[in-house]
Amino acid sequence: MKLLLLFMMMASVWCLFPASEVTAAPPAYKDRSNQPITIKSNEMSADNKGKTAIFSGKVVAKQGDITIFSDKLVVSYADKTGEVQKVEAFGNVRIVQQNRTGFADQAVYDSRNGRIVLTGTPRVVQGGDSISGKVITYYLDDERSDVSSGGDPKARVEAVINPPARKKDAGSH
Repeated sequence: MKLLLLFMMMASVWCLFPASEVTAAPPAYKDRSNQPITIKSNEMSADNKGKTAIFSGKVVAKQGDITIFSDKLVVSYADKTGEVQKVEAFGNVRIVQQNRTGFADQAVYDSRNGRIVLTGTPRVVQGGDSISGKVITYYLDDERSDVSSGGDPKARVEAVINPPARKKDAGSH
């Protein structure tokens, strides 16, 4: 009986705070560099002296919640530690993270800093919304991006943002 009374008191105190004041802490930065990278491809060529591995032919690379599809993938390693420094994707690049998909001709993935830079007609789609430009830098854990015209006066950034009602309709078809 005392336990039930204690629980009811705690529940009533909890209800005094509006939901906006009782919020969870923002998600911490996810350093994916300590997670394994699984890569599947038709071919692989390793250069131990040059500290690179080149995967080609229907490449699919996965690390944590990120999946990269491309024609060719170059993995560069650090000299002394053997740690992956960067992953470069070339040709028909498609990067998927949850409900976001990025498309480009080239991409550089820096797992340590949680950043992907898309170039070569890059475009990112989320639901019915999309954004394109000359260069898209996507910060995975901050859920933010920088899109630029790359200094080209003729290039423009283009965003398509649907109102909530249209997004709901687009998802039901």
